[in-house]
Amino acid sequence: MQTSTRVIAGICLIAAPAVQALSTFFWNDHRQGITTGALIVIATVCWIVGVAAVFRLIEPRVPRFAAIGLPVAVYGCVGGTAFGVQGMNEELFNVSHAEAVRLLDEHQLAAMVGFWISGPLFPTSMFVLGLVLARIRAVPVATGLLISAGAIAFPLSRIPREVVIAHLADLVLLIAFAHLGVLLATGKMRLPLRDRPGTPTPAQAPGGQHEGYQSA
Repeated sequence: MQTSTRVIAGICLIAAPAVQALSTFFWNDHRQGITTGALIVIATVCWIVGVAAVFRLIEPRVPRFAAIGLPVAVYGCVGGTAFGVQGMNEELFNVSHAEAVRLLDEHQLAAMVGFWISGPLFPTSMFVLGLVLARIRAVPVATGLLISAGAIAFPLSRIPREVVIAHLADLVLLIAFAHLGVLLATGKMRLPLRDRPGTPTPAQAPGGQHEGYQSA
């Protein structure tokens, strides 16, 4: 992966949870509102850029997971944008969150596609990604588990719209993905060479030596 791609993606992985965390400071009476919605849109762009680079990097190690996981993660991110725009509309048209949900229920198919399916996919995909990164040792196990923990905390804060819980969930995600972003930007994500397609085994390597791991 080109250095510029790694650096930009790494910055995005830091910016995404940071902007998302900033957005919760603009919640108003359990409603996201215009400012929060706009910040979520920006955060979503960063999430997609950063996460796509991570999936691209681990694809040689877990090709099937990458092939399935990336579209699911992108769909989940797009769902986040949908909820952000919903929050903007709630303030624009002075509608409570409960009323907005009630109105959505009148359009079941659109609600399912735009919100109720895509919404849970973001934390679900991040939860699985954290476990996979830990399992293949692309990041320290603690970082992978922290990503998964943040993914669990995320919906627990968004569903009841509790600001304090949201801040704590955002902090966990920020710490986890900031570390992942730094590792990606600096080329320190490491994958076992022996699991890369076409990589020689220790016996096949020149001189019979094999480093075992290679930086991304």
